[in-house]
Amino acid sequence: MKSYHWILGFVLLTLSSNAFAESNTGVPAKEALQKLIDGNIRFTKGTSKRPNQSLERIREVSKKQTPFATIVGCSDSRVPNEIIFDQGLGDLFIVRTAGQVSTYASWGSIEFSVAVLGVNLVVVLGHSNCGAVNAACKANDVPGHIITLTNAIKPAAEKTKHLEGDWLEHAVKANVALQVTSLRKLDPILSKLYNNGQIQIVGAVYDLETGKVSFLDEEYILSISK
Repeated sequence: MKSYHWILGFVLLTLSSNAFAESNTGVPAKEALQKLIDGNIRFTKGTSKRPNQSLERIREVSKKQTPFATIVGCSDSRVPNEIIFDQGLGDLFIVRTAGQVSTYASWGSIEFSVAVLGVNLVVVLGHSNCGAVNAACKANDVPGHIITLTNAIKPAAEKTKHLEGDWLEHAVKANVALQVTSLRKLDPILSKLYNNGQIQIVGAVYDLETGKVSFLDEEYILSISK
């Protein structure tokens, strides 16, 4: 019965998301993005502050969560989001799948973070040498449901196979760009809020060797998505 009440409450909140978002008092997208950039700089310099990881913070967020950004990232164990952005408990709402491929459960989770938790910034985060993207480029047979991941990434592989340089590197970047565009067009919640300028959805790539996160230029996202 408790589970049923939670689901009903979530549905009602989601259905009323437009009214909620209009009065959203969450961290502005520009400020949230700068917090991520600054945190990653600290991480790469070895000067991480490791904020919001105290016992007091545990008690504070046990009552309510107010993350300032949503990260749609890859499940790769080498890309721990709170660590690479130097954030703590309750700071980031994280959705992770291999190749950061999104489907219904992921979409609902992202919508929940925006419509219910008040997040104004969504970051699609890929990473160098991604195994899922590599599998899509090689087009080899893969077992089980892994095929659903590679099939979702193949458009990025196809768009970049003619480019000079490292195909995998190009495909990783293009995969992020295409996913950003897809989320910007996702009805009924994200597309409306994005088009109204109430939220921002951006892309980035994490370098496994340096720890640096590079955010994609808007011009690139638009060009690769044509």
